[in-house]
Amino acid sequence: MHQLTKGLCPDEIKAAGLGDYYTDHGVDVYPQSAAGVPFTAAYIAAKGDPIANLQEDLAAEQKARATYEKLIDLCCDDPDVLDPLRFLREREVVHFQRFGEALRGVQDKLAEKRFFMNDINMKNMMSNNCDGCSNCNSNNCGCN
Repeated sequence: MHQLTKGLCPDEIKAAGLGDYYTDHGVDVYPQSAAGVPFTAAYIAAKGDPIANLQEDLAAEQKARATYEKLIDLCCDDPDVLDPLRFLREREVVHFQRFGEALRGVQDKLAEKRFFMNDINMKNMMSNNCDGCSNCNSNNCGCN
């Protein structure tokens, strides 16, 4: 915002359609939608399920990428505006790829066969791997 308004007089800021924004926020960044709706934590989707959460993250990255592409389409040929938008668009693509990798990792982990051991097997394992814990002397650790 500072780069776009640097050196502008109030009439130029108003002519650019930024008068209301400038009145409320000066040249500071204030998170809001293009329609002026402020950001709230209600936009954060957390379901308590890693697959659902990662799917939501993937969708958010694609929505952000699409938004940057639309901004680039609407933008002038000013490299001070285009270059950051292109960088941010590419960052969304990379985030989408990383979330995809995380999703595949979680799906693979959840698909692994689970196995359980009974107490006798656990005691045998512990006795084979005992490192001389202080409980061994009192026969409370199960190693003996």
